[in-house]
Amino acid sequence: MADLDYIRLMARYNAWQHVGITMAADSLTGEALLEDRGAFFGSVFRTLNHLLWGDRIWMHRFAGTPAPEMESIGESVGETADWDSYKAARREMDRVILDWAEGLGPEWLDGDLTWWSGAAGREVSKPKSMLVTHFFNHGTHHRGQVHAMLTAAGAVPGASDIFLMPE
Repeated sequence: MADLDYIRLMARYNAWQHVGITMAADSLTGEALLEDRGAFFGSVFRTLNHLLWGDRIWMHRFAGTPAPEMESIGESVGETADWDSYKAARREMDRVILDWAEGLGPEWLDGDLTWWSGAAGREVSKPKSMLVTHFFNHGTHHRGQVHAMLTAAGAVPGASDIFLMPE
């Protein structure tokens, strides 16, 4: 499972990927960002809002940061009201994740995390190491959806291979 090196690498990777996805999305019109493209959350903007919401809920659980604006997965697509607000919130959340990752000690990975899961409709307890792996996988999954939607819309997302990430 996850260790501190993995967490720090993935925090850097996620921030780098969000910059590339945002730059590609900036090349689209506001209408194109909102167009339903058949993804689970519909549009580029709605999917990115859901991902931001997911990062916020997990960081709230992991580090006690503020909870997301929206209360549920279904509402998560409205986490920010407009594209400029999204971009500012995304940059801020990436900084929070990077700082959290850098400040973690190995003891943080010990034991389980227990929380109320709206998705499961009950209290859940799982190993932190597994949950942090899920946290990063969730982002990669939804960025892949956004990458496909952006490409289909004619935007050009940057490289996504982790070995190409700048140092």
